[in-house]
Amino acid sequence: MMTFFSRNYDRLMGPLENKIIRSFRERLLRTVKGNVLEIGSGTGLNFSCYREADQVVAIEPNRVMREKSMIRAEQASVPIEVVGAGAEKLPFEDQTFDAVVGTLVLCTIPDPESALLEMKRVCKTGGTLVFLEHVRMNHALWGRLQDWLTPAWSRVCDGCHLNRNAVDMIQKAGFRIVTVEKKYKGLVVVIHAEK
Repeated sequence: MMTFFSRNYDRLMGPLENKIIRSFRERLLRTVKGNVLEIGSGTGLNFSCYREADQVVAIEPNRVMREKSMIRAEQASVPIEVVGAGAEKLPFEDQTFDAVVGTLVLCTIPDPESALLEMKRVCKTGGTLVFLEHVRMNHALWGRLQDWLTPAWSRVCDGCHLNRNAVDMIQKAGFRIVTVEKKYKGLVVVIHAEK
């Protein structure tokens, strides 16, 4: 299943990407500046959205997605290096990046708490953390439905958990939440935080 999902991610997500996600990506990333770390770059859908970054280092552990992202990296308007690595053990020195970015990734990382501590380690003091995530809804029925669907969904969709609380995880890792913008009754959140 992982191979099927990885190979077909762009096609499966296409309608949602075109109608909803793309505008969030563009707004989220167009002002990110300096030396940027992108966590879980997938097939590189964010790459064309960077405008102000000096450079982007994008990590992606999935070989199939990483290979697709390298094509998009070559077409980007800013320099992008794609690295095969997982977020739980980042191969970078402390305080390397001005900003850490992720879109629809905290749901899939096997150990998001460890990954966020690593992001904090490599982010410069005063640096920013910017994430677009889908999260567990704060609604009795919909939240329980997400809990119920997550085991099967995770197997089919490359480890994606429908019911994680990204805002709480980011706070617990020691980042200071600056803003949280909720969309679609709290299903989607845009998070800006600082180290």
